[in-house]
Amino acid sequence: MPHVWPLDLRDGDLRLRPLRRRDRREYLALRERNRDWLAPWDATDPAHPHLRPPFSALVRWNRRQGRSGTALNLVIVVDGALAGQVSLGPILHGAQSTATLGYWVDSARAGQGIAPRAAALMIDHCFAELGLHRVDVAIRPENSASRRVAEKLHMREEGLHRGLIHVDGAWRDHVSYALTAEEIPGHLRDASGRGVLERLRRER
Repeated sequence: MPHVWPLDLRDGDLRLRPLRRRDRREYLALRERNRDWLAPWDATDPAHPHLRPPFSALVRWNRRQGRSGTALNLVIVVDGALAGQVSLGPILHGAQSTATLGYWVDSARAGQGIAPRAAALMIDHCFAELGLHRVDVAIRPENSASRRVAEKLHMREEGLHRGLIHVDGAWRDHVSYALTAEEIPGHLRDASGRGVLERLRRER
């Protein structure tokens, strides 16, 4: 199916869109406010574990990956304010037809159902618009909040991967979760193309 960029996904007061240059001040303030909240879960470069790319590079990389369709990195906007991010990448087509999901939300908005809605919106886009077969997510075992998000989306726990991702200065174990298009009930998937989001709504 055709890839669309820039991508703009909406569900009521929640919106997923690309990071923009004019988001700089608000985005950096959001990250700084959540620095300690996110540090145990953020992926790091093993060669430079404390180095973070500048904002301008993030915007440039996100735009390049979005245009090529190799990854989607979108900010979560709620009632006009930045509330976190959701990412998808790498996106693989062909025999694998899969993508890896990531998400985080502002600690002040934790527990409001924002992360599950944003993740569901992105997964539905994967299945209905990108024609992917599978979405997976890797979560540190002790990250109970993130694991609850995966479970709310009916993602299957698939096992522990030793030293999978460099996080917070070291190689960390992660538990993998996954969902395939066939696991979305047909009456939900066929009706709107938003089967994951629709199921999430019904189970609230």
